[in-house]
Amino acid sequence: MVLGVAGLSVGLALGGVVLLVALGWTLQRTVDEEAFRTADAVARLAGENALPDPLPVAGGQLRVQVVDSAGRIRAASIDADRLVPMVRPDQLTGTGRQRTVVPGQRLGWEGPVRVVAVPARSAGEPVTVLVGRSTVDVRHATQAARTVLLVAFPLLVGLLAVVAWRVVGATLRPVEALRSGAAEITGRDAAGRLPVPASQDEIHRLAVTLNDMLDRLAAARARQRSFLADAAHELRSPLTNMRTELEVAQRLGDRTDWPAVAADLLTDTERLGRLVDDLLLLARLDEEPAHQVDHLRAAEPVELGALLTEVAARWPGPTAGTGPAVVGAGSAVPPEVTVVAAAGAVWTVGVPDELRRVLGNLVDNAVRHARTRVVLAVEPAADGAYHLVTVTDDGPGIPVADRERVFRRFARLDEGRARDAGGAGLGLAIVRELVRRGGGTITLDDARPGLTVRLHLPLLPDPD
Repeated sequence: MVLGVAGLSVGLALGGVVLLVALGWTLQRTVDEEAFRTADAVARLAGENALPDPLPVAGGQLRVQVVDSAGRIRAASIDADRLVPMVRPDQLTGTGRQRTVVPGQRLGWEGPVRVVAVPARSAGEPVTVLVGRSTVDVRHATQAARTVLLVAFPLLVGLLAVVAWRVVGATLRPVEALRSGAAEITGRDAAGRLPVPASQDEIHRLAVTLNDMLDRLAAARARQRSFLADAAHELRSPLTNMRTELEVAQRLGDRTDWPAVAADLLTDTERLGRLVDDLLLLARLDEEPAHQVDHLRAAEPVELGALLTEVAARWPGPTAGTGPAVVGAGSAVPPEVTVVAAAGAVWTVGVPDELRRVLGNLVDNAVRHARTRVVLAVEPAADGAYHLVTVTDDGPGIPVADRERVFRRFARLDEGRARDAGGAGLGLAIVRELVRRGGGTITLDDARPGLTVRLHLPLLPDPD
């Protein structure tokens, strides 16, 4: 604010100087124009040989003399000197219009006198018309203006400083409130909101934006704490199992069945490795902008029919080949995994490994809960821009109210689909992130009975 007032003071000072100069120039020009008008009128009279004596002059501020080439005064106004010309003959050029300033004491006036000279001819002889006018009124007007400016300038600057102080203070008061609120929130390291001013201006919009940012940060912090707590819990479970088995084996000594212990430890180690891999993948997906370029470089055309057949081959079924026996929910017989392929090739674009993981997770989840069958199908895009891939099982399904919650990290249901064999609740979260990363969508729907996962993948025309 000090700099602003100082700059304003300099600007006002320069403006005052310019005003005084312009005022003095304007007044002086007015004096010259009045004197030249009078001189021109007398010159016309001289040219007509009609010079009266004394010369008629309006007002008492002008004095007129008509001087010949020898410096003699041929005619003069009633109050002008008839013996001594206002300007010495040697100062007159004899040609052209002139203007000069002479001391007022020579003419009996106070202060400088403005004298103009206009050449003329009278009775065939060259003469010069001299018109003198006092500039005291000009000097008085200029001095009065300067005095007014000198008195008004400090008062105006002081008034502007007070107004600026009040206005800037009122403007920055909401900013100070925002700063204090931010310092308080930072000091207590807790969620909070900044005060929002009532005025609908930039400060109001700034406060609203900052509060939105704080809400997002608070939500992110809550998700991070929840994620860390869930990750710590999930990591503790296999570690606790491994430690318990080792402690029991140590106490049993020679009676320990070390092959069985090794098998159990290997199972827990594999579970722990899968969990760590899933956590690392989710952390990498959370930093999507940093890896988006690598993802685009790795994307390539993928034929969905062949990919579904390849994924289905990992589970037993009439068309899936042989694989590990997986017992579905409510049945001791592994469910059948079948593929319903489209009539022709169905092409999409994506990272093959990511698409295999997406479909593998979906099929694995369906197999664990299916009673008798799991059906994989692909439908080419008709009028839209996405192919439809469905994974359908005849298991217990998922209630509508829980279909969004199952995509959250470490989410588990208490119903039939909670009976996962060692799952950590990260599979569907990873699936959604990978699908979104590839430009697709995923939704859950009823199969009556069971559940249908609807996967929309971007359309790619046949590359051939």
